[in-house]
Amino acid sequence: MFRNVRYYRFDGQWPTDEATVSAALAQVTFRPCGLLTPRSSGWVPVAPNSGDALARRVNGADLLRLRSQSRVLPVAAINEALEERFEEFRIRMGEEPTPREKRRLKAETRDDLLSKALLKSDRTWGYIDLAEKVIGIDAAQPATCERFLSFFRQSFPLLTIKPLAFKEPVDALLTRIFLGDAPARFAVGRECRMQDASDVGATVRWSAFDLTDRTIRNHVADGMHLTHLAIEYDSILSCVIDHHGVLTKLKFLGADDTDTQIDSDPLARQDAEFVLLTGTLRQLLGDLKKLLGGFE
Repeated sequence: MFRNVRYYRFDGQWPTDEATVSAALAQVTFRPCGLLTPRSSGWVPVAPNSGDALARRVNGADLLRLRSQSRVLPVAAINEALEERFEEFRIRMGEEPTPREKRRLKAETRDDLLSKALLKSDRTWGYIDLAEKVIGIDAAQPATCERFLSFFRQSFPLLTIKPLAFKEPVDALLTRIFLGDAPARFAVGRECRMQDASDVGATVRWSAFDLTDRTIRNHVADGMHLTHLAIEYDSILSCVIDHHGVLTKLKFLGADDTDTQIDSDPLARQDAEFVLLTGTLRQLLGDLKKLLGGFE
């Protein structure tokens, strides 16, 4: 379900039931792109065979889903069509188009091509942990999170939202795990990324390596800065944590062992996956909170 999690915290009153959450999200439901609309975003139903409900509350958390649709219009295609229009103008008028005329021709070209462009959609999961007042967004890139939060704020304008941060630096914990002093439930994985302390552009990535190897550990011991580290948590979850606390490459160990009875019911399967996700991440976030001195 989720491949990544970027965390945010919010202040304010959250609705007491999923129906109220769904009603607030319904103010900004998804509508497909119009002929001249480059992008359209909005909330869509989160569960199969559940009607128009835009939120689903399970295990003390609300599941949401944002859909963004865009028209695929490569810059190279615009430039090629535009050059043809410039040439037509030169032949017809016997002179070079002025800067103003070029802007007009570019706008006309873009509008003509936009109505014929192919459509593609991206869907972004998010969940709200009611007890901790935490928002988790399935996004590897900050821009995707900003789009999600932009529409989230439209539905819940009274909430104050900020990135989740800890009182102590995450990279100190990553270094501790990497060098063999992992806290309970944490184990080092097989991937990491390091950065030269004197040159932020100098990085090295180790993938599918035994990170307990002394020659690899010596890079950090000798001064390189650890920015990403793969971990296994409680023999349940594997992921990569970066120095900002962002989780990527989430994978539940043994997730291929599925129950055929649950498989036959998409809603039950989704609920089961969401319970596993929120329960494990709630426990992981709780441990990080303790190890890093609490939330900032």
